[in-house]
Parts: sequence; C-alpha cells; structure tokens
Amino acid sequence: MAIHALTTTGFSFHLPFPKCTAAYSRSAGDRAGTLCCSSGDGDLSGLINVSSESEFERRGGAQMAKSADGELRAKNSEIWQLFREAQRNILSLDKQRALAVEELNKAISEKKVLLERIEELEIEKQAMARKDQVSICWELLLRIDSMVLTGTISSGAASQMRQLIMDQKVSILDAFPEILQKKDAELLAELRQLSDRRNKNGFHIVHICTEMAPIASFGAVASFVTGLSQALQRKGNLVEVILPKYGSMDLNEVQGIRETEVEYYSYYNGQLHGNKIWTGVICGIGVTFIQPLYYSSFFNREKAYGYSDDFERFMYFSRAALDYIVKSGKKPDVLHIHNWQTAIIGPLFWDIFVQQGLEGSRILFTCHDIHAQPLIQPEKLALCGLDPTKLHRPDRLQDNSNTHLANIMKGGIVYSNKVAIMSSTHSKGHIIHSSSHGLETTLNMHKDKLLVSPCGFESSSWDPEKDKILPENYSADDMKGKFVCKIALQQKLRLPENASIITVGCFLSDLSDVDKEDLIAIVKNGTRMAVQFIFMTTGKMTSGQKELESLQVRIEDENVRFINRHDETLLHLIFGGSNIILCQSLHDPILQVPLKAMRYGAAPIAITSNDNGFRHFPDHDYETTKLAMFINSTFGYLSFSQALDEINNNPSEWNHKVFDAMTKDFSWDAECCDIYLSAYTAIKSL
Repeated sequence: MAIHALTTTGFSFHLPFPKCTAAYSRSAGDRAGTLCCSSGDGDLSGLINVSSESEFERRGGAQMAKSADGELRAKNSEIWQLFREAQRNILSLDKQRALAVEELNKAISEKKVLLERIEELEIEKQAMARKDQVSICWELLLRIDSMVLTGTISSGAASQMRQLIMDQKVSILDAFPEILQKKDAELLAELRQLSDRRNKNGFHIVHICTEMAPIASFGAVASFVTGLSQALQRKGNLVEVILPKYGSMDLNEVQGIRETEVEYYSYYNGQLHGNKIWTGVICGIGVTFIQPLYYSSFFNREKAYGYSDDFERFMYFSRAALDYIVKSGKKPDVLHIHNWQTAIIGPLFWDIFVQQGLEGSRILFTCHDIHAQPLIQPEKLALCGLDPTKLHRPDRLQDNSNTHLANIMKGGIVYSNKVAIMSSTHSKGHIIHSSSHGLETTLNMHKDKLLVSPCGFESSSWDPEKDKILPENYSADDMKGKFVCKIALQQKLRLPENASIITVGCFLSDLSDVDKEDLIAIVKNGTRMAVQFIFMTTGKMTSGQKELESLQVRIEDENVRFINRHDETLLHLIFGGSNIILCQSLHDPILQVPLKAMRYGAAPIAITSNDNGFRHFPDHDYETTKLAMFINSTFGYLSFSQALDEINNNPSEWNHKVFDAMTKDFSWDAECCDIYLSAYTAIKSL
C-alpha cells in the first residue's frame, strides 16, 4: 500500500536535491518497481531501482535526517557570521566614536588656544597703540625742541606747547592723526587750537645720565632709567632722558631718530663749544643725544668708562645737558641725576642755572654705587664754570678724608633736594653707619633728605603665568606647570628626570665677586644629597676664562651642568625649573636675579656654604623698604644648607614662603615707582 500510494500520488521533498517521482509496472509475482528522479521541470534525470518498500523508507529517512542536520549547521554558521559582523560593526562604531570625541576635544582645545591667542593679540594691540601714542607725543615734543634751536619759536612758547602736548595728548592724536607729517608752521597752528584746554597733571622729569637700556647698557643705571621711566609714564608722568651720543651706539634701536639742523653751544674750559643734537624714542621714552663736535673724542671710544679723563668727559656732558635744557626752553619739574658721572649737575644747577628759567625745577640724585667716589683736584671744577674756592669746603665738595681733594659724589649729595640710595637689602641707618664708604658724616648731616629705594624688574617679560618660553605656564595657585618645567629642564640638559629632585640654578657674571671655595663646598655637599646644579654665564665674563675653566673642572659631577654661554630660552627655563637660585648678592640691580627667582617660585639664596658667614637678617629700622623686610625675613637669613634642611624637613613652611614670594609685586611699577613719586612730590613743594 505504501508503494501504491507512492506510485499513484507521487511525492517530493523540499530538500536540496532534485524532485523525485515514482512509477512502476507489475509482472506476475514481481513487486519490483522503478523510482524516477527528475528535475523541477519534470524531466527524468535518472532512475532508481527500488527492490522493496522497507529499503526505500530506510534510505529516504536517512536522507531527510542528513538534510535537516546540514540545514541546521548552515543556519548556525549564518547566525555566527551575522554575530561576528555585528561585533565588527560595534567595534568600528566605538572606534569612530572615540575618534570623534578625540577630534571634538582637540577642536575645543584649539578653540581655547585660539581665543587665548586672540586675547593676547588684542592686549598686545592695545599696548602697541598706547606705545605708539606715547612715541608720537615724544616725536612732537622733540620737534618742538628742534624748533627752539632753529629759532622758529621762542623758549616761552615752546614751554607752553610742551605742556599742551603733555596734557592733551589723547585729544591731539584724535584730532590730528597725521600730525607728524605736517610742516612746522602747520603743526604749531593746529597745536594752538587746543591751547585753551590745558589742565596740568603729572610731573615732567628729565633724567640726565650716562646709561639707558637697551642702547647704552653698561651697569645698574641702564635698566633703572628705562624701567622707572616706563613705570612713571604709565602713571601719567612725562619722562625724558638726555644721554651722551656714544660712537658705539646702534641708532637703529632708536625710533624716529633725527639730527637737528643747527648746532647749539655749551661752556667748557673758558670757551663755548658746538654740539650736535640727535633725538628719538626708546621704549616709548623721548631721548636726546648730545654729540660734542670739538671734543668729539670724548664719547667716540670703545668703552663708556675707564679712562684717565673720565671726569672731564662727564663734566663736559653735564654742563652741555644743562645748557641744552635752557636753550630749548624746557622747564622740567625734576632733574634726575645719577652716580658721580652727573653728580656735578647739583652744584652747577644751584650756582649757575637756577636763575636761567629753571626756578621751578628741583634736583633728585640717585646713587647706584656709593663706593665709586672719584676724587679730583679742586681746580678742575673751573672747567665747567664753577668756583673752586666756594665749593672746596668741608660742608660742600671737600673730601672727608683726603681734604686736599674734591669729592664729586659728595657734591651730588650736598646740592640735591633729595638723595636716593639703591639697596634691596639694607635700611637707611645701615647705609649711613655701615655702608657709606667714607661719607658717613655727610649722609648723617643730610639724613632728612636721604631715602632708600629697591630696584625693580620688568614684570611683563618675567611672569610664569604668561611666559611664552616655558613649556607650561603656572602660578602660585596652580604649580603643576613648574613640575613640567623642571622635567623639561632635566631633559634638555640630560639630567636624571625626577620632579622631586631639588634643582639649583646659578647665574655667574663676575667670578671676582664670588667666594669660589664657598661655591665649591656648596656643590660638593649638595651633590652628595643628589641635588642638581645648573650654572650659566651671563653675557661677557669680566673675570679670566682660565679661572672659569678651573671652577668648571672642580665642580664637575654627573648632577652638575655648566653652560658657558648666554641662552635666553634656557635662562627662562632655569628660573622655571629650579627650586633654589644661588645669588652672588641679594642686591642685584643689573640682572635682578633675586626678584625674578621669587616671581618664578625659586628661593634666592646668597652664596655661602657655612652658617657662620654673613647673612642678611631682618632689619627693623623704620626706614627700610618693603622688599628688604620681606627678602631678609624669608630667604636672606638662610644659608644653602639651612635651605635644604627646610625643604626636606619642613616642606609646608617652605612652600608657604615660596608661594608668598610669587604673589608679591616687586616690579618697577610697585614700590620703586611709588618711592620716587613721593620724592618728586616732596621736592616740588619745597
């Protein structure tokens, strides 16, 4: 029956092999049949002989089971393939998402940097605009000086025009943006339109000196004159500088440099001698250069100082500067003179020039180096028109020890309305009684007009929060960048890289001022404690090269590096990466290393290896500067070994000192400027 049903109805399997149909023919006693297989279109593709019903069923069932098992494996394989493909897609999407997040963070970071740069450029633009404004005003003022010398206007009219420019500089520049291109007559006509709007404010200060950074940098006076002048002008005062025209000067550093068309004459050695005047602007400050014609060799030399006729050279310049001020019709509030080189202006002013239109002017004398006191034969005072018999007296220019000689420094003290002595560590009392170098009697007699001032530094160029040279900026509130700077410094100099290692920087300018045995002892003791030392020479060393090489050999160690050149980038990185800066002196008016060190979170420690050496202890004299009080009470009393002990054993106290120092403002704009403004105010009321 099974075969009958199969042959009469036919069958097919939905399996992956051809469609099968069955048919048979009977003969007597024979049940044999034939199974025909055909493709789906009904064509016979072959015949299968079926010998019996049971055999066919057995074979058909096996084929069906085999086919079902194959189908299951195929479906499982397909599912796993889909799963693996889904996994790959998910991983790819995750990777793309991570890249997208990274790109987004990068874009956010770049946007932040861009916004910061835009802000910096805007600040620089505003600063440049202010600088250009000041420079333009100074070019106007110097144009007026030239008009006086050429006789275009009188000295009285020039004085009024100068005051007008000082008081109305913003209005002038707004009203006449192209004013510098106008001819002299047009310039005067337009200035007179504003003459009824005068409103005096601020001081007019004239520095008469022999140095000014960056064009004539020979010592402490140079950075002081530029730094203080800029600070004073930022506070609304008008400051100008009169300098000798040294032959070694690079006048390309002077903005708007111009030579006046006429000569002017000054007195020297019984005669009038011609001088050329050059004017220009340096760092936003008006500068006048005096060039002697007959005595052309006075300032056309390799060096500024160190010649046997230095007194004659600078006496000529001092007298010529005063003659120029009178000739140009200037009426400054203060004549600010510096060191012995222009100290003779004090007696010259009161004995000769005060009655030549300078009745309203006063003299302030700054002593940057009280040790430098050249003594001369009194008769030489007559070279500039002074009377030696009137001045060579104990209460005037006669030297306190060598009474047959005249002391020019003493004359500056006696004949000035105020005397400022520069010191970052000492009080007024200490200077008078312990550091006067033979002038104690004079200083004590004039102590009421004596004041002490610290130096400053240019904070816009030395600020770890904005320093573009550092690999990462930092502040007292966030010191992470300082650790980055230390690692960068160690990498650059191939020192062991470890932010916890104490790193010490030291800048050498003159080995003659350094106790080399103390310095060597510091290095040897420090390296035993794995302290790292970095020494750099600054500028041209005044001591011998052999002495420098000898020191380098004696301090050689795997933790010591010696850079025998000036490298501005590395200089900033040493300040940024050091814990301590060894200082030749805590009073450093030329390089201002202690002030920069404190700003960068490094402790300034004076070079001395033993605790019995001279230290700067707090001076409670009521006439002590804020800087002296601070530096002496924090780092001045510490030897190097004591500093290391405090870092290792009392880190919280040490960090408090360092952070406190970083937040103090010891720039030119701070205490130094305030002291001089107070002094100017006091002498103008005399």
